[in-house]
Amino acid sequence: MKTAIFPGSFDPITKGHEDIILRASLLFDKLIVAIGQNSEKKYMFSPEQRLLWLNKTFENYDNIHCVIYTGLTVDYCKANHIKYIIRGIRSINDFENENSIAYMNKALHTNIETVFLLTDRHYAHISSSAVKEIILNKGNVTDFIPNTIIINHHETSP
Repeated sequence: MKTAIFPGSFDPITKGHEDIILRASLLFDKLIVAIGQNSEKKYMFSPEQRLLWLNKTFENYDNIHCVIYTGLTVDYCKANHIKYIIRGIRSINDFENENSIAYMNKALHTNIETVFLLTDRHYAHISSSAVKEIILNKGNVTDFIPNTIIINHHETSP
C-alpha cells in the first residue's frame, strides 16, 4: 500500500489545500493530512478546530485520514512507514522554499520522496495568511475555504 502525507498548518484550510488533497488522494492508496506545528508561525485556530474542519471536509473519502502530530515530518514518516511527502506549489517562491525543505528531508531520511503538485490556477492566489487577514477584518472568506466549513469570527483569537 502506497501511503503519503500532506503536512501543513491548515490555519485555516483553503480551497487550494482541498484541491491538492483531493488530487493527491487519487495517486496514493492512503493519504494522511497532518496538522503540524511550525515554531515560526502564529496560529489563529486551535489544532483541534483545524482537525474538525479537515475531518468534515474529507469525511466522504475513505483513503484520506486527518491527524495532528508534533516534531519533524520526516520523523513522523519514519515512525509510520510513510515514504512520500506531498507539497503544493503556488509560485516560484513556494518552489524555492519547498525544494530546500525537500533536500533537507532527504538528508535526514533518504527513503523519503517529496512529490510536488502544482496548485490549480483558480486557487493559486489563495493563502491561509490572506484568509486569516480577511477573517481578522471580519470579511467574507466563503470563496476561499471549502464549502463544508464555516468560520465564525468569534472562534478566532484576539
